[in-house]
Amino acid sequence: MSVFYAPEIQQDATMYTMNEDTSKYCIQVLRYEKGDEVLLADGRGHKITAVITDDNRKKCVVKILSSETMPAPARALRIAISFTKNASRIEWFLEKATEIGIQTIIPLVSQRTEKEKFKPERLQNILVSAMLQSQQFYLPELQEPQAFDKLVKNNKDPQRLIAHCLPEQKTPLQQVMQPAKDTLILIGPEGDFTPEEIKLALEEGYVPVSLGDTRLRTETAGMVAVTLMNAC
Repeated sequence: MSVFYAPEIQQDATMYTMNEDTSKYCIQVLRYEKGDEVLLADGRGHKITAVITDDNRKKCVVKILSSETMPAPARALRIAISFTKNASRIEWFLEKATEIGIQTIIPLVSQRTEKEKFKPERLQNILVSAMLQSQQFYLPELQEPQAFDKLVKNNKDPQRLIAHCLPEQKTPLQQVMQPAKDTLILIGPEGDFTPEEIKLALEEGYVPVSLGDTRLRTETAGMVAVTLMNAC
């Protein structure tokens, strides 16, 4: 069964009406009909089984058959990443990070971050689409952009990591990760973090990590980091 996004659904609901875009996709594109069963996800961990009672392509109505809460991730994996000026590259990262299983994404504004207009609605739609496509039921949190120094000083995750390109002592990420701990990793912009930013992060207890032997683009580094964290 396909999974459809139902962010407004109430836990005690017996009926639910999909919005126009979702209805059109369900009925007109995927050709679901009255009597077909579908899955709904509210992005908060609930897996809802429903049956279509009205296959109107603008206001598809379903009857709720059952609802279960899927197990939440055992730990929080968060990434703070400098968005690139090329929007398609960061959109690709958001899609893949969601599919892999990130919980929080923080657009990071560092000294070398290329300024680009933040389009939260479009980015949120990418996260929703990736969640549904990968049949997950928890929607990653996309936070507002945060300044590097403010985030570094205020974050209190038990495990804090920074990936940078300076030729200093770094440990492979997979050797540093402690599986039971909530984790935040910092990924810099094209051109990397400045030496001053790296120094500040280290002073605040961030552990320098390596993502491999090659120099990676920002969005590639982000995807490698999410993959390695999720695998540990």
